This record gives sequence, structure tokens and C-alpha cells, in this order.
Amino acid sequence: MKSGFQFFVYILLCSDGSYYIGVTNDIERRIMEHNEGVDSSSFTYPRRPIELKFLEYYDDVIKAIEREKQLKGWSRKKKEALIEQNIPALKDLSKKIWSNSSPPVFGPYVSKCRCQTE
Repeated sequence: MKSGFQFFVYILLCSDGSYYIGVTNDIERRIMEHNEGVDSSSFTYPRRPIELKFLEYYDDVIKAIEREKQLKGWSRKKKEALIEQNIPALKDLSKKIWSNSSPPVFGPYVSKCRCQTE
């Protein structure tokens, strides 16, 4: 499903040291909502303030949601390697998980997204 909108997959660092991964079509609004505590039942509410650590954007909402789900399944070390753009560590961490088969292919996501880190 293609549209003229852009969709963002983001990683936040919470005040307790945990990470939050989300997807949105308006990153500035969403970061403000996280920091202001709009929803008291949300994961980030008791963990404010938050800090944006990683951002990717997509033209396709389905690919953004797939990427969000993929990142949520990653270990903390692998998320940190992504945030730091440490490609050798990402490859190494992928090999450990997929030692008996090929590591996952990041192609359509990495090659078609524009990434921003701090």
C-alpha cells in the first residue's frame, strides 16, 4: 500500500534505560505526546523523559509496521548496535541467532529507508 505520506519507525531511550519502539506518521507530534504523557497507560508514561535515539522513514506503512515488529524482536545489544550504526556488530549478532541458517536479509528496509541517528 503506497501513499504520499511518510511513516516513521523510531527507537526511544526512556529515563529508566529501557527502549521503546514505535511507528507513526508524524514524528514531532508523537515525540511530544510521549514526553507530555498524553496516555497514562502507555509504556513510556512512567519512564519520561524520553530521548529519540534512532529514526527511519518509509513511504509504505506496511513496510514501516513490518520493520517495527522486526526491531521489537531484537535483543537489546542488537538494538544498540543499530542505534550506533555498528554494522559489524549487527552482522555478528545476527550470526549468533542464525548460526544454522542464513542471517535475515535487511535489504528492502535498509536500502529504501533513510536513517537518522543522534
